[in-house]
Amino acid sequence: MFVMEYENNRNLCNFIAQKIKENSQNRITFADYMNWVLYHPEYGYYSINKPKLGAEGDFVTSPYLGSDFGEMLAEQFFQIWEIMDCPNAFTLVEMGAGQGILASDILLYLQKKYPDFFQCLNYIIIEKSNFLKAQQQHQLKKTLAASISIQWCDLEDIPNNNIIGCFFSNELVDAFPVHQIIVENKQIQEIYITLDSEIKFKEIIAEVSTEKITEYFKLIDIDLCSNLYPEGYRTEVNLVALDWIKTLAAKLNQGFILTIDYGYTAQRYYLPSRREGTLQCYYQHSHHNDPYLNIGRQDITAHVNFTALQLYGKDWGIDAVGFTQQALFLMALGLGDRISALSQPSNYSISEILQRRECLHSLIDPMGLGNFGVLLQSKGLSPSQQQIPLQGFSFPI
Repeated sequence: MFVMEYENNRNLCNFIAQKIKENSQNRITFADYMNWVLYHPEYGYYSINKPKLGAEGDFVTSPYLGSDFGEMLAEQFFQIWEIMDCPNAFTLVEMGAGQGILASDILLYLQKKYPDFFQCLNYIIIEKSNFLKAQQQHQLKKTLAASISIQWCDLEDIPNNNIIGCFFSNELVDAFPVHQIIVENKQIQEIYITLDSEIKFKEIIAEVSTEKITEYFKLIDIDLCSNLYPEGYRTEVNLVALDWIKTLAAKLNQGFILTIDYGYTAQRYYLPSRREGTLQCYYQHSHHNDPYLNIGRQDITAHVNFTALQLYGKDWGIDAVGFTQQALFLMALGLGDRISALSQPSNYSISEILQRRECLHSLIDPMGLGNFGVLLQSKGLSPSQQQIPLQGFSFPI
């Protein structure tokens, strides 16, 4: 495995170095670098045959703490279906489905508890990684057999104005490639990657690569050139997330977009004190902020700016329904009742009860997963449908 990883690393570095040499200015944006490091179809982190999630991977997400997270989401999806007057064909589109565990938990729960809803359900998975897609297909075939048809496709393959239902993602947007920017002499500049030697990379600073970066800060009403921000202030801009929400707006006919991820509102994201940005790398359950280590073998993420998703979505006909924290969202959907039930007599052993309690508390830990943001947006709802309160957003943030 080590030899294979080394070979992938070398091939990926050679590929990126060639891209730099082909550029007339002998540089690429950090966004291009991050895109190739994560998503190169042969050598990128999400393409290589290596565990990404769980105990054997580099990080753990909410579905790995038991089926409760997926079951709470299923409760929210059922209410959404009811709010939309129980359409005969309702589509759930999961974007970035990991190893298929979350999809399995959602569908098994709906099949058992809400069979009428389950019969109306179409399930689509959007997944770039062929490696992860194979794991998803294995997981879902094992747990659901032929009880529901699940479709894999690219987002671009879905016709515009087609989906009646809900797009949703869990820890997806944080892995979109970001531009890195820096404040120099009261001006916004961009971080680029060039070559220090044949395949050794170094950063340089120059003018921004696109006016979209300037427009981004106008959209969210943040002025990095003001006296509030120190010289050398460094942060990120996720333009891919804006293109993504625009695409979802075009594909959605009627329904919702649910985004769960770690991130902040714009005012919190671009605090003057957060002068190093939010970029993090994850490798074997440890994290650091050097994206030039373990190239192609580590995850690279940046926090999500939920304000940008809300405001840009509004420009494309998407209404903001609610924004809350994962802890409040899950408690409103009944996770607190599950925690309370653990104190009642049961057939579980003490060790099993303690393990389950630990998992449930991890989902709402304010220093971890519980602090994730949960954003719900909608399109095409009638005025009466818009007035119905969403269960998961009944606790104000």
